[in-house]
Amino acid sequence: MKIAMIGSGYVGLVSAACFANIGNRVYCVDRDPKRIDNLENGQMPIYEPGLEALVRENTRQGTLSFHLASADVIDKVEIVFIAVGTPMGKDGAADLAAVYAVAREIGSHMSRPLIVVNKSTVPVGTGDQVRKIIAAELDRRGESLSFSMVSNPEFLKEGKAISDFGSPDRIVLGSDDPDALEVMGELYRPMVYRNPKERILRMSLRSAELTKYAANAMLATRISFINEMAQLCEAVGADINDVREGIGSDSRIGSSFLYPGAGYGGSCFPKDVEALRHTFEQHNLNAGILKAVEERNARQKQWAFGKIARHFGGVERDSTKLEGRHFALWGLSFKPDTDDVREAPSLVLIEQLLEVGATVSAYCPKGCEQTNFYLQNKSTLNATQLGRLRYVESAYQAAEAADALILLTEWREFLSPDWQRLKKLLKCPLLFDGRTQFSPRHLARMGFQYYAVGLPTA
Repeated sequence: MKIAMIGSGYVGLVSAACFANIGNRVYCVDRDPKRIDNLENGQMPIYEPGLEALVRENTRQGTLSFHLASADVIDKVEIVFIAVGTPMGKDGAADLAAVYAVAREIGSHMSRPLIVVNKSTVPVGTGDQVRKIIAAELDRRGESLSFSMVSNPEFLKEGKAISDFGSPDRIVLGSDDPDALEVMGELYRPMVYRNPKERILRMSLRSAELTKYAANAMLATRISFINEMAQLCEAVGADINDVREGIGSDSRIGSSFLYPGAGYGGSCFPKDVEALRHTFEQHNLNAGILKAVEERNARQKQWAFGKIARHFGGVERDSTKLEGRHFALWGLSFKPDTDDVREAPSLVLIEQLLEVGATVSAYCPKGCEQTNFYLQNKSTLNATQLGRLRYVESAYQAAEAADALILLTEWREFLSPDWQRLKKLLKCPLLFDGRTQFSPRHLARMGFQYYAVGLPTA
């Protein structure tokens, strides 16, 4: 099939490359000239394992190409995907300006019947609004062309997006046009050909839009719930790993997304939970659970700083106790195998430590550049404070002469460190584990004092 993918961000670029890789002809559009130039030269705007090789190979084969204007490609395709960003607005609602701008472009330039697919994460009712915008543009032009609206939300996990796309848990397709659903089912057939009836879910346009938000809100809720239980475990001397296994073995609950941590981040959960809460409020409904999820997550991002401040004999934000202290920080991205630091717990902790006069040596396999960009452009830190943050080239370099080591992202290279080497590098064998991934008994035998989410202090 011939496809236009409008937007070359995380969702658009991954989808475009994966569709091209199974034989479709894909035209990927983005308004940023520098990004298009980089993509044509095989330079990725994001880090995602396997993506660069996929883009380079399909560009070489001619199944994938990059363009600046949607007008250049819309008349060449059968299906147009809208895959632009929907960032959180000031009021918490999703900002749909980019989605609506693409809708106007489609209506202004289409010259044949089309299937218009919304792959961006959008509130309920957006597809109906996109339909109206396209129809209005066609009326303005005096054209009478048919088109169908489909909602096809993405469920890609950063770090595993290529495999998720090729072997999805489910594909959600929402539309009131059975013919459009048939075409979309055929497009996705190579990914689910062994059991398409079980893995392709067909529903109404609005149901599909809501499914995406509901899924992310449920996952965020599970994370916040287990983190709340972890706080109680610390207070009563229980082990959150035992509790997690105990409840996760119940088939009605399961173990997924029941791992304690320093709080969720990324581009999806924070903005999607907030956008869904805003939708509740628009309909005069109380989103009590969603509010609690957000509040719990905000508190969880204070875990590391609170433990550090109390260990050194102070209270949170007491500069007299932490000023001049030096900390090693492992992991900046919100999760492993991505360079995405949006809403990451690391950003909260770095700002807190620098504000009270501490210094930080940070190491992350992929997140340093994005962290630096965020702190330079979006934080309230001044130049003096930012000067106390140093990005280093290795995990062990970060640990040199540090008062403590802090782990916030469970990258694979952090799973089994050389504890004897760390003990020699650190001023004091002290570890704050925001992922609860090590054995307290083992660390105690190695002579480390160990704090972890949901565990009694070793």
